[in-house]
Amino acid sequence: NEGYEWVIDLDIEAYFDTVNHDKLISILREHVNDSTTLHLIRKFLQAGIMENGLVKASTIGMPQGGPLSPILSNIYLDKFDKELEARGLCFVRYADDSNIFVKSEMAANRVMKSVTSWLERKLFLKVSATKTKIVRPTNSQFLGFTYWKNSSRWECIPTKKSKKNLYDKCRKELIRKKCVAQTNTKTFTRINQIVNGWINYFRIGRMKNFIDEFGQWLRHKIRVIILKQWKTPSRIYKNLQKLNEKLPYHFSDEQIYSVANTRLGLYRQANGNVVNFLLNADILAIRKEERPGLVNPLAYYLR
Repeated sequence: NEGYEWVIDLDIEAYFDTVNHDKLISILREHVNDSTTLHLIRKFLQAGIMENGLVKASTIGMPQGGPLSPILSNIYLDKFDKELEARGLCFVRYADDSNIFVKSEMAANRVMKSVTSWLERKLFLKVSATKTKIVRPTNSQFLGFTYWKNSSRWECIPTKKSKKNLYDKCRKELIRKKCVAQTNTKTFTRINQIVNGWINYFRIGRMKNFIDEFGQWLRHKIRVIILKQWKTPSRIYKNLQKLNEKLPYHFSDEQIYSVANTRLGLYRQANGNVVNFLLNADILAIRKEERPGLVNPLAYYLR
């Protein structure tokens, strides 16, 4: 929003596999004046990896997956942060992912060349020629986010891939046979964990319309499962009638009977006005004994 509308999307090639041990220890030595600690860290780096039952020595790079690796990776790239700060550049970095923001394409090309050269000379890291690119904000991706511009300012939004991942995770948990065989307590709990976690992470992004559409899709899938659990038309009719008596929608007996006895299939059956209103977001959100209420994604996001 301050005019830095060109993004250098920097990608370090095989970062964890190419960290130089001597350079890392020399950076640590600037702040850690304890030979025992430094020796222990070097032993960790040189512990090697096991391939097909054989230990292979590691002379470069660091093991991934351990709690020490993210800390050491940030320490190693702290020099890079300080260099960018000294140059007065606007940037953001998380582990080995970096975005640098500049005001023109010419400046972006110049900065990319000089930064690439600095990383290779000073930290012995190789910048990926194929993955590093200069893009406009709408084409950039960083930690699952991208950008869009409304009438007055830039705002961040989740990428298409992030949105697809949310659908895929929920779809995996809402397989009909699996959900019918287990309790709704387990289904609702798992779905709430996925949806709440996703929204908590992406909350800073503008996504009201997407969340509203997703919530409608999610409730439709849940309604299909509930109707499948009710099994017979007579039980579906009976349960819908109970809901109709308690809610102010006043559907006729004929409407409920036609829904309960339809042969259009569960997805069509669960998508009509009768089921949509009688099993609405507020009803599904009611907690019942051990079963939690189903989260309403839009209400949770707005709250």
